[in-house]
Amino acid sequence: MDSVLMLGFAGFLGLLKIVLMGLAAFGLVDALFRREDAFRAADKQSKPFWTIILALALIVSYLFSILSFLPVIGVIASIVYIVDVRPALRSLPGGGRTGRRGSSSDGPYGPYNGGR
Repeated sequence: MDSVLMLGFAGFLGLLKIVLMGLAAFGLVDALFRREDAFRAADKQSKPFWTIILALALIVSYLFSILSFLPVIGVIASIVYIVDVRPALRSLPGGGRTGRRGSSSDGPYGPYNGGR
């Protein structure tokens, strides 16, 4: 009976580890696709800072057991990025994304709608 409980607990911890790695990976990929100037415009830490922190969070969550304190720090960093930094970057014009251009009908002050 004890082995069944331990197996279930180990399975739960494995799923939790995958979820936490996914959280850090999502934050890292999102930070990589944001413009550097968007971080400054949103008055947040720099893009290299967040990419390093989120990459470390991903590596730590992969290497260490979830019961250790290092993955907990990585989870906190990932949550701070997703809850605080990402919405601030998305609120900027263009969403702070790299490679995003306006429509072909955009004028110098926004979209041209033909006088409608």
